Amino acid sequence: MSTAIVAAPKIRQTNMFIGGKWQESRGGKRFPTLNPVNETVIAEIAQGNEADVDAAVKAARAAFETGLWSKMDARDRGRLMNKLADLMEANLEELAALESLDNGKPIRDARAADLPLAIDCLRYYAGWADKLTGDVIPIRGNYFCYTRREPVGVVGQIIPWNFPILMAAWKWGPALASGCTIVMKPAEQTPLTCLRLAELAQEAGFPDGVINVVTGYGETGAAMVRHPGIDKIAFTGHYETAQKIMVDAAKTLKRLTFELGGKSPNIVFADADLDAAVAGAEFGLFFNQGQCCCAGSRLFVEQSIHDEFVSKVVDRAKSRQLGDSLDPNTTQGPQVDADQFNKILSYIDKGKAEGAKCLTGGSRFGNKGFFIEPTIFTEVNDEMSIARDEIFGPVMSILPFKNTDDIIARANNTYYGLAAAVWTRDVQKAHRVAASVRAGTIWVNCYDVFDAAAPFGGFKMSGSGRELGEAALANYTELKTVTMSLG
Repeated sequence: MSTAIVAAPKIRQTNMFIGGKWQESRGGKRFPTLNPVNETVIAEIAQGNEADVDAAVKAARAAFETGLWSKMDARDRGRLMNKLADLMEANLEELAALESLDNGKPIRDARAADLPLAIDCLRYYAGWADKLTGDVIPIRGNYFCYTRREPVGVVGQIIPWNFPILMAAWKWGPALASGCTIVMKPAEQTPLTCLRLAELAQEAGFPDGVINVVTGYGETGAAMVRHPGIDKIAFTGHYETAQKIMVDAAKTLKRLTFELGGKSPNIVFADADLDAAVAGAEFGLFFNQGQCCCAGSRLFVEQSIHDEFVSKVVDRAKSRQLGDSLDPNTTQGPQVDADQFNKILSYIDKGKAEGAKCLTGGSRFGNKGFFIEPTIFTEVNDEMSIARDEIFGPVMSILPFKNTDDIIARANNTYYGLAAAVWTRDVQKAHRVAASVRAGTIWVNCYDVFDAAAPFGGFKMSGSGRELGEAALANYTELKTVTMSLG
């Protein structure tokens, strides 16, 4: 594959996709989406308002109530989902470049991770479409009792900017397999790949109204939450937004699922494979510019190996190649936008002010774009802001620990509970930590291993419900009990 900088892809759609048609905003407004590498405008996108949301909900409701999608033969639903996955694969280079351009992630990551995982997710759920079964239940009396799994209805899906195309697939997959229809709002920072996916879904043959994409800011998402025609909201993002959604959704008692943030402990014992743990720690934090909800941002290292480990991980951080996201040689791109850039720099300043030692990085990289140097702090204690708050950037805090009891208590000393990792050759120790740390995903001697079949989600304020796997299908189905007299 060529190592030349990839040409920016053509922008095909900047309007909303409602009822199978590309539409301007009813309010006539547009908003810019920026290239975070150079802070220039890529395109002006239609800014959806309450009327646009209402139109999208009506289109989704019509597709659902008429049975156009909900009553379609389940294998035909799966066939269309596989056709969409085929089209994504055929257009992989374009989609990867579009994702990289809009989000700032290195194109090597979009090619190797985001697109293959998104395609696999749709294919996984295509296989589930005709396998949603109920149970026959023996009950007292002369009755025949069974359950049915039925689609929940019209679902509103609000996705973040860190993995735009992958988060769309995570949401579309189980919803479509279950027979639901969709109104999706992509993040305002990164709408381009979601719009392109909608275009490919139309090319694949999805009926009008099954998938609708309304672009806009937070008020667009809020209109979705308030709309009585939406049966469920699935949201990925910050817990403060989820709290607002819960309040607004209470008025219509919508079903809710949340995949939220984290402050994940990455625990390295002295008996671990040191080089593997160092590589895993670097990847677990700096991948996607640190903009991962499950990033291993609290790196706990057993005291006896602390200094050696720190030296090795600092060397790896210094070797990261920052640059144009469309350059295949780039390993770290810019942060997604100015707000995120400034937030991360403010936390770096807090770390320094609170007494942590910055061993490498700690500053802006270059004078154009939202680049931040890979940053590593030591001499961090558990109460510092950089050790407690989700920074969502390339900022690693390394904290020493004494023993297993010490680290379990400290790992759980957070209101988050999304993910954790443990590095050790001791099987008993690995299982003890895995059972004791309150998080939805525990990785042992690895980090950021994802598969469409493996459920992902959080404990505590990291969310409710699960993405991926069979578990995600429960988010999009209602369980109905049918009892028939045989007397």
